[in-house]
This record gives sequence, C-alpha cells and structure tokens, in this order.
Amino acid sequence: MSNKSTSFIENKTQLIQYFNDGIKKDTNLRIGVEHEKFLFNKTDLKRIDYDKIKKIFEILKKKGWEPQLEKDKLIGLKRQNQKITTEPGFQYELSGAPFKNIHSVCSENSSHFNELKEVFKSTNITTSSIAYDPFNKLIDIPKSPKERYKIMTAEMPKGGKLSLDMMYKTAGIQINYDYTSEEDFEKKFKIGNYLVPLTIALFANSPFYENKPSGFLSYRTKVWQETNRGGIMPIAFEKVSFEKYIDHTINYPILFLEKNGKYHSPNGQTFSDFLKGNLSFLKGEKPSLENFENHLGTIFTEIRLKQVIEFRSLDTCNFGCICNGPSFFTGLIYGSLEETYQIIKNWTKQEVMEAYLNSPKQGLNTLLNNKKLIEWGRIFLDLSKKGLEKRNELNKSGKNETIYLKHIEEIISNKKTRAEMLVEQYNKTKK
Repeated sequence: MSNKSTSFIENKTQLIQYFNDGIKKDTNLRIGVEHEKFLFNKTDLKRIDYDKIKKIFEILKKKGWEPQLEKDKLIGLKRQNQKITTEPGFQYELSGAPFKNIHSVCSENSSHFNELKEVFKSTNITTSSIAYDPFNKLIDIPKSPKERYKIMTAEMPKGGKLSLDMMYKTAGIQINYDYTSEEDFEKKFKIGNYLVPLTIALFANSPFYENKPSGFLSYRTKVWQETNRGGIMPIAFEKVSFEKYIDHTINYPILFLEKNGKYHSPNGQTFSDFLKGNLSFLKGEKPSLENFENHLGTIFTEIRLKQVIEFRSLDTCNFGCICNGPSFFTGLIYGSLEETYQIIKNWTKQEVMEAYLNSPKQGLNTLLNNKKLIEWGRIFLDLSKKGLEKRNELNKSGKNETIYLKHIEEIISNKKTRAEMLVEQYNKTKK
C-alpha cells in the first residue's frame, strides 16, 4: 500500500478498508512462519550481547543480507522478502517469506539453518530449541538498543507481572494465514482462539525455570498469560467483524509512537484519542495507516489480526520439528476449515478460558468441552491430514504436506509432549 505512511486517517472506514485490502483470492493463499530462538555463548551459556549479534550480522551480510539500521545501530537484516530481527533480549528471529505450501516454508528454514551453522562455528555460539530461557536470570540478560524496547521495558510491567520475562526470556513460533473475506476471517480467528489450549499442549516445549523443572510444561505460556496486553481477546467469543476488531483494539492505550524518527513514551491515551486528534503530545495530529499497523503489533494476544491472521501460541522448537505446527494448522485452516469450524463453534467462553489457564501445566490431560486435549488432538490431527491430502501440494518426490505431521503423530501416540521428554531426560541426569 503505497500511501500507508503518508495519508492520515480521517474516519473508521479507512481502517475497515485496511483489513479489506488484506483479503486474498482462494488461489493466492500463503503461509508465513516466524521462528525465534535463543543464542548463547558456548563457553558459559550466557545470552549473547549486541557485539556478538553484530558479528553474526556482519558475516550474514556477505551472504546477500542487507543491513537494517535504527539511527546508527544495526538492528536487523533483509533479503528479498525474508527478514532477520532480534527481540528485546537478542532472541534471533527469522521472519520467512510467505509461501504457497509447507515444503517451501521448510526448505527456507533448513537452508537458513545451514547458513547459521557456519556462522555459529566461527563465533563460538550455540542455540537452544526451547521456548523459555532455562539458564539465565532476567537481570543478566543483555538488552537490545532498539528505542521502542526501552519504552516497553519501562511500561510493560505496569499491566502484567511477567511482562519482562515475556520480552527477554521467551521464544515462540508464529504462523501467518490469509483470509478470503470478512466471514472467512471470523472463522479462522475463532478456530485459532478456541484451539489455543490444544496449541499450548501439543507444542509445549518450555518446562524449566533457572536450571530446574518449573512445574509447567509450557512455562512460556504461563509467562504470556501474565503479560500486559496479552491473553485471548474477549471478542473471540462474540460475533466478530473487522469493525468489531477495530473498536476493540483502538481502545488499547498507545504503547509507543514513532514520529519523524522520534519515539514518544505513552501517557495512558488510547489509539481512539489519536484518531480524534486528541493526543496531548502531538497537538491535534491524526494517525497514518502505518501508525495503526504499528499499534496492532503492540497488542500481544494469542491470535492477532493485521492484513494476515497471526497464530502466536506455539512454543519454539528445533529445525527438525519446526514444520509440524505450520503443517497441522495449514491442514485445518486451508484444507478443513468448515469441518473444524463446525466442531468448535459452540464451545463456550468459560470452557475455552478454563482450558487455556490449565493447559500450560496439565498439557494433553487438560479438559475442554468434556474431552481431554489428547482426544481433541487425535480428532484435529485426522482433520488436518484430510485437509493436507485435499490440498495435494507435492514436493519433488511427489509427497504431500502430511509428511510434516510426524512429530505430532508421535506426541499423540506416545501421549507425551516434547516438554515431558525433556523433563524425563533431566531426571535421568539427576539420578
């Protein structure tokens, strides 16, 4: 959208149009995956700092990645429609290009990991495919020089006691899906939200806190549940439209605002105040679509809408299993949407929220709508397989996307999540 940053928003119709502009044709649906991981110094397992990340970026620049700067600070890299960024504690994130199928998503990830393996060798860095930093205390984690992270570090703890843990000690996988209409968005949004407890349980991979078991299978989720501006959006349990989503999100206070290269700290005013030209520090100025998009990105709910629907409840995982979450949801969202929607549409807010709060600890034994999540896992795995078979996206060997469901099949047949396997390994070493 060429006019995104220059034209000002005069009325809500323009915001609705922003979401309408995200509508895609059935033939043009894409999957985008964002994958975070921790980087540690090999010698002492301390998290890497700005100098170390700069070294990594300098090496990657030789492989065709272009530097992204904020003032004079190197904060990320870009290559065609891939991006590398860092989170507040230098968690390393690859935002992949949007692809037509999981084969392409997977091959992008494995080729990037091969790139990184060389880099890690020469910089004495190691990585861990776990979703909550198990080794380091919050106070010891180096901080990113990004301006907005400084504001967030001061502001976020005011509305959620584990907000800083979220910023500095968690790593997740996000999957971005397209929508073909407002009604299609509503179904995908509801499915994403109602299946959050199952997502947490199936992909639990963060059982440790400061070198010992935390009592949670997904401590990362526990942290996100106590994070400012997080959780499941209450409107997920109502009739949802673009307008309702807008009405809900513009009433969040502005977290930070960038204008002409300068960051303004929040003062409790909402985006709705900004729309009315009532922001005290901007003297009657109105927001641009870019301001709106930035605001949407400061809402940290489990499912989020921009011009794609973002599924954000998966613990991060290693390169061997990174494709199983995206393949599972692609089968449901792009292959078996109606069948999936029919199952979840009458679930109540109370039962979904109860399962949401219980699943980080109880995992696949959590109850939802009178069934354990392990049983729901079987039902939705079956639907996902059917959806992927129907899509019939084949790789060079003529295999469809169901090949990436292997890890989920194992979890369900062994009734054991990755987190439980990690705790078992830990207990063996402690004997």
